[in-house]
Amino acid sequence: MNHGYWDIALSNVAYGTIGALVGGLVIAGGLIWAVPLGIRMRRGEPAPPKAHEQPSLPESGPVRETSEIREPNEVPRAANEGERLTPHQLGGPGSKRSDRQDRPRWDSGSSGSFDSGGSGRA
Repeated sequence: MNHGYWDIALSNVAYGTIGALVGGLVIAGGLIWAVPLGIRMRRGEPAPPKAHEQPSLPESGPVRETSEIREPNEVPRAANEGERLTPHQLGGPGSKRSDRQDRPRWDSGSSGSFDSGGSGRA
């Protein structure tokens, strides 16, 4: 009986096993090396702030949320049609505070958000 095929098959299994073992050892060694490296890096970082160094509330108290009606700014036009405007020529934010701050309210009987604004009865 010829054992040549078994020898090749066993050698491939052995190479795979040895390869997996070496790969696992390399990964484990890398993880073991990373722990002291991380500890050294952590020691080099500044300490967290002390209690008296923490930010505090302003004397006026906490800042509250504000709500306002905004309206879009007019987009400036180029001097001639072939000219392009650069971002700094367009200005700051795209909206400004509206002069009219009263919010439109829904009135009974007027059109609502659904259907045609009828009474709601069929």
